[in-house]
Formats: sequence, C-alpha cells, structure tokens
Amino acid sequence: MGTIQLSGIGRTFKSTAAVRDIYLTIEDGEFVVLLGPSGCGKTTLLRMIAGLLEPTTGRILLDGVDITELPSKKRDLAMVFQSYALYPHLSVRKNLAFPLKVQHLGKDEIERRVQDVADSLEIGHLLDRKPKELSGGQRQRVAVGRALVRNPKAFLMDEPLSNLDAKLRTQTRHELTALHRRLGATFVYVTHDQVEAMTMATKIVVLNAGAIEQFGSPEEVYDCPESVFVAGFLGSPAMNLLEAQVIGREGIVSLSGTGLAGDLWPGDTDDLDVVVGIRPEHLEIAALSDEHDGILLDGTVEIVENLGGEQILTFSTGRSRIHMRTSRDVRVSVGEQLTLRAAAEHVHLFDRASGRRLEWVAETAADAVGAARESAEPTAEPAAAASLTSRSEPLLTA
Repeated sequence: MGTIQLSGIGRTFKSTAAVRDIYLTIEDGEFVVLLGPSGCGKTTLLRMIAGLLEPTTGRILLDGVDITELPSKKRDLAMVFQSYALYPHLSVRKNLAFPLKVQHLGKDEIERRVQDVADSLEIGHLLDRKPKELSGGQRQRVAVGRALVRNPKAFLMDEPLSNLDAKLRTQTRHELTALHRRLGATFVYVTHDQVEAMTMATKIVVLNAGAIEQFGSPEEVYDCPESVFVAGFLGSPAMNLLEAQVIGREGIVSLSGTGLAGDLWPGDTDDLDVVVGIRPEHLEIAALSDEHDGILLDGTVEIVENLGGEQILTFSTGRSRIHMRTSRDVRVSVGEQLTLRAAAEHVHLFDRASGRRLEWVAETAADAVGAARESAEPTAEPAAAASLTSRSEPLLTA
C-alpha cells in the first residue's frame, strides 16, 4: 500500500508562505504529478512528504499512519533527485546496493535485488562502471534503480528528466510510464513540463502561489479548467482568454466584447463581466466552416508558424492576441483580416472578478447548482431555462 494523505499542510519561510493549507489524498498506485510554474511550492511540498522539510502546519499520513515528525530515513519512501545524487566513487552496483546495506540485508538478498532492478531497467551491462562513465540517461536509470531496489511504498521524483536532452527525455518518460504500470506503485512527480504531466499522470495537481488550483485527471484539468490560471497555464499554446460580457436578452444568452460576439444558448441571466476561454484547436476560419452559429471573432493574421504536420496562427484582435491551431492545408497570409468561429460547446466562461469557472445549470432542478459545483464536466446541453453559477460562489442569477 502507498496512500499518502496531506491534511492542512503548510510551510512558511520567515514571513513568506511557500505552501498554504494543502488538503490532498494520493491513492495507492496513482501517478500524481505536481505541476506549476517556478516558485509555486511544488518542490517544497514534495520535500515535506519526503521528510526533508518540516511542515509549519498540518499532518502527513502514509497508509493512515502519521509520519509528520518521522525522520526521512524511517519513512518508507524513495526519493529521486533532479541531480541524480549518485556516489561518484562507487560503481553502479554499489550505488544500487547502498540503501540495502543501510537496511542490513544479507549479501545474497542484496545481490538478487540489485540484479533484478538492473535487468528491469536494462542497465545490467553498466554495473561495474562509475557514474562519470555514464550518459545522462544512464545516470537517471541508476538513480531510479536505487529508489526501486528498496521496494518502497511510494516513489517521490523531483524533476528527474530536466537534465536530459529532448530526445532522451521522451524516451525516459516512456520508460517511467511503463515502469509505473508494471509496478503498480504510487508515484509523486514534480515538474513544470506540461507534456510530462499530461502524458504520464493519472492525476494532476496544479499549484499556484503555494495553493491547489485544481486536482483531477489530465483530461479534466485540460478540458474543464477550474480557473483562469489553469486555463492559461495548460496547453501549448495556452487557452485564448478574452474579456467580454455575458448578456441575457429575449431568452438568448449572448457574449459581447471587443472584436467578439455571438449567441451561446437559450436562457436568461443578468449581465456579467466574464473572461472567455477558447482552446486554439477549437477555432476555425468562419468562411471555411459549414456552421454559422457560435462565437465569432475578428482578427488580423500576425504570425504563421509552420510546425510540420500543423501550423499555429497568431491573430491580433482588439487589444489581445489569440492563437489558432490548424492543418497546413489552410492557406493564410500575414496581414490578412479574417473572422474566426468557435462552437458554443467549446466556449469556457470564468468570472472576471474571482477568476473561477462558471457553469450553466437548469433552474428547475433544486440540486442542479450543487451538482455543477462538484462535477468535473460542463453542462453540454443547457436547459431552456438556465442560470449562471460559479463553482466556488453562490448562485449569481435567479
């Protein structure tokens, strides 16, 4: 078992709160990625789980046992550092065997475990080499092997691929994902790389300024971002974010903004200042579309980026820039003025004041508001009578 529970965890350095009031349960066997920009608290949080930093507040439980004050060497957790932290004077074999010798295991048992791990990571032919004789990718495998040989309850990894080149990073990412599937162990992995998070994780924790912005599957955090921060952080290019106003007139809910207009769906609401989010892949050139409803945006082509199999188009619209992902078959020129379209079901709305996600729910259902706050999925087909609600705030319209 390897279930990790964080209850109100916080860490303050002098007068600065690096981590604030974290409540999180990482279930046994999950691959959880702590994702966020530099300085968001993800490494501090990982080091507190490992026992390398003492929390200022809160508790840490491992399989229901409070380990908050337990020394790191007595926690059944294995840490893989960004710098590998291998002993340069020891061979690969002795690096792998070191944590087992600390546990005072027998010589035969140590040799068996070292060989098993070396075979599983395909580093058996490197056992007699020193770290300086290894490539970056080989050193990373040895670092993972040294954690793996202990057979811990969970693996903690602090940006383990950041020192590798792009090709080797991709290869090692695949190896770690396969290793997790094979072991079925708990992995807690720190990165600022969105590709690593989206391709490796079973759950993603998005951190911002020491607090959790969103926790969910890769699909949930990408398809239904809970805040403007998450929407703007995930994706390459990130979600387009534009200021606008929601307007309810004559039974139709519409959007209006600089260079932006269109009907969303049947319903009624008070006027509300919002941030509109649209993924680059959900934009299309209106003149090339068979559909004519949805949101329309006027823009001027500024940049055309050829990525081989696709292209990224950058438009200026009002005071903002927006990005569109499309195939190279779409021919446009810099300076061309075009109208873009996004279907209503691909439009995300965020309250401009709080930055939190808004949902449309049926007014007639008494439990609709609560369901919208708890659900990770948006309402795809709003009822004819609908109202706007924030996941973190009371109902905004009656």
